[in-house]
Amino acid sequence: MTYFSNHQLIKKELLDKGYREYRGKEMNVYFNGEICIHAAECIRGNSAVFNPRQKPWIKVDSASAAEVKNIIDRCPSGALQYESE
Repeated sequence: MTYFSNHQLIKKELLDKGYREYRGKEMNVYFNGEICIHAAECIRGNSAVFNPRQKPWIKVDSASAAEVKNIIDRCPSGALQYESE
């Protein structure tokens, strides 16, 4: 995702489009299940962060921010987005 300086604008846009927010210490992750194509790039990338069998299914701080960003950048549908602090 492109870095934007106005985080509140991006957050509002994502939430308005149906994304759900998962907060972390260094970054926030957003997920929209309606556009997910279930390619499982996230789960294969790091199942400690992305685990559909746990609640919440995204634990942002279970890996470094750089690793989480790298995994999200591989999401083919755009269902996962992030916002850096």
